[in-house]
Amino acid sequence: MKTYNKTNFHKHTFCIFIEVDAATIKDLKINYQSKSGSSYYFTNEGVYRFSNHWGRAANCKWRLIPNETNKGRTKVGYANWSDFYPDNDIEKLYFIEVDYSFQSVYFNHFKSNSYTSDKLLRTSAETAKIIKQIRILFEETAWAKYLKANSIDALRKEIIEQLMTTTRSLQEIKRDYL
Repeated sequence: MKTYNKTNFHKHTFCIFIEVDAATIKDLKINYQSKSGSSYYFTNEGVYRFSNHWGRAANCKWRLIPNETNKGRTKVGYANWSDFYPDNDIEKLYFIEVDYSFQSVYFNHFKSNSYTSDKLLRTSAETAKIIKQIRILFEETAWAKYLKANSIDALRKEIIEQLMTTTRSLQEIKRDYL
């Protein structure tokens, strides 16, 4: 397994940062400032990133798990070096996770602690396509207009589970409910 550090963490990686209070970095020295304005603070254990943009950062996929107190756009995230995983567009590296209570969908890397072998792995492009479809299923109801179901919420969950765990297309899955 590749070891990441301050010299290579920014090269084709996936990582989930955890938001921390901005006061955490007030006594630290900026080690790197990107062209887009993000600041990086390196420690022996990991990296702090002070930024107003998360998701795709250059050739990386970096997600931030925000805390509920900071409503501003600019946030400080922290990740251990061991939280970085390799990323590319060819391999099936990603699986999808859904939080039905918040109607949210995320992708994660198969090397993360939350991966289990029953989760279907996809390329980043395939994962993005399924995530977009799941978000539409959460946000809209027109898709259910001609489908047979007692409860749209139950139907939504059944369809989403199939999207996450099979290679069947959304159209194929919906046909089962005509």
